[in-house]
Amino acid sequence: MKYRMWTFITAIALLAALAVPVRHAAQEQNQDLPRYTVIDLGTLGGTFSWGGGINNEGLVEGYSILLDGNLRAFLWRNGVMKDLGTLGGPNSAAALLPSRPSESAEVGGGSDTTTPDPNGEDYCGFGTYLECRPFLWRDGVMTPLPLLGGNNGVAGGVNNRGQVVGQAEYDTPDPTCVLPGDFLRVGPVVWENGEIKKFHMFPGDTDAGAWAINDMGQATGGSGTCSNSFHAVLWQDGTAIDLGNLGGTTNNYGVDINNQGQVVGISDLRGDTTYHGFLWEKGVMTDLGTLPGDVASTGDGINIKGQVVGGSYDEEGNGRAFLWQNGVMTDLNTLIPADSPLFLIGAFGKINDQGQIAGYALQISTGEVHAFLATPTTERWPINESPTVVLPDDVRNLLEQHRRFGRPFGGGFIRPQ
Repeated sequence: MKYRMWTFITAIALLAALAVPVRHAAQEQNQDLPRYTVIDLGTLGGTFSWGGGINNEGLVEGYSILLDGNLRAFLWRNGVMKDLGTLGGPNSAAALLPSRPSESAEVGGGSDTTTPDPNGEDYCGFGTYLECRPFLWRDGVMTPLPLLGGNNGVAGGVNNRGQVVGQAEYDTPDPTCVLPGDFLRVGPVVWENGEIKKFHMFPGDTDAGAWAINDMGQATGGSGTCSNSFHAVLWQDGTAIDLGNLGGTTNNYGVDINNQGQVVGISDLRGDTTYHGFLWEKGVMTDLGTLPGDVASTGDGINIKGQVVGGSYDEEGNGRAFLWQNGVMTDLNTLIPADSPLFLIGAFGKINDQGQIAGYALQISTGEVHAFLATPTTERWPINESPTVVLPDDVRNLLEQHRRFGRPFGGGFIRPQ
């Protein structure tokens, strides 16, 4: 079976209780950097939640475990985490693809249905092997979005024109998969007013997915084969433009795009043994680097000011959220109060134009992983030492699967037990 993108995500919750907090000395930092207050967004009753996207109103989308162990998409607003429901099946999730809600609180995602997948696919990754349908949630109603003739798809970001990007299956087998005929080709799409429109596939590629879209209709994502994305892509008027790479030939993705057309993402370095986050602007791709002592990074979100957030990882696979601005990458944990009960693992939830950051964090006292919201403050306390977390081998391996993406054009992840 093909690997699915983001496979590590919820599995962190299973093993994070074994994590051992340690500290290292804070590096010299620019004292003009913002400071942040941080709040724990809680859960829908279970022990895990994932902050997957934030808009300019401070609304956060993502997914959380329920008390019964199922997963649900949520929208967090003003201290309340709302369960968005499903399309008939037991599970749903927002931010299965890198995404953010629109300013009018429209949310894209994926939900299982009541229909078993005829090819035995577990496209959403919920462990149900039910058909996975893309959805748009608006004003309390979750609506399924059309496909390209196949059985599955996932919606990603929603812009302020009501356009939703994502990926949908064709009705043709994918010859690049490990088991040809068992899985279908996946194409990049945009939905508008309930109708689906195909983006052009990058020449020679068999699979692609569009994950984020700005208010000008520019979209970004990845393009390649069943198991690898060779091209980080910008779709301009539906046509795929290769953004280039940092020297590597695989694992190249565009993850987020702002209204200035700046794109952040991930690219392998030469030799394809590690990867860094990148910032692309007007044909130039800039390597974001890593935090001191780390070997890999991911660029996960960018706002209108050009501030970038993501994760930086050491050779053992431990991760920490970062803020990149003015060419400098800073551990986000050094910019929050020193007595914070949360360790900020990653900023996959992106950054809005007000500088608010969403992501996922370890509750140090319980070992649970919860969504967080970090908000800039006018206070200026001294930059503190950065707590890191030494994760057990299984967690680091799962984190590595997430960062390497495995099978890029499915929406799934490991389901907690």
